[in-house]
Amino acid sequence: QVQVVESGGGLVQAGGSLRLSCAASGIIFSIHAMGWYRQAPGKQRELVVSVTSGGTTTYADSVKGRFTISRDNAKNMVYLQMNSLKPEDTAVYYCKVWTLLQGDYWGQGTQVTVSS
Repeated sequence: QVQVVESGGGLVQAGGSLRLSCAASGIIFSIHAMGWYRQAPGKQRELVVSVTSGGTTTYADSVKGRFTISRDNAKNMVYLQMNSLKPEDTAVYYCKVWTLLQGDYWGQGTQVTVSS
């Protein structure tokens, strides 16, 4: 079983920064990729950014140049540095882990609120 836990959400003013962390633990054979999704009220969950074990990243256009993902493969952790935050970034942010043999796993989510 794989557990995924996020941390680091909170309330910030527009233009501010937050850093999210995600840790995957348990019996993990091989992680292919880790990443972040977000879901705002009344909207579908959307991909924010992902990073493969080889370092290939995929960013949503809406966050390019403002958000940066980094990964520590040895610790099975991924981080999301969010700068120049906007009110439209307000959402619950979910960490997702893609494994090669065990399926995909989600964290419980962490709230990010950006006030104008």
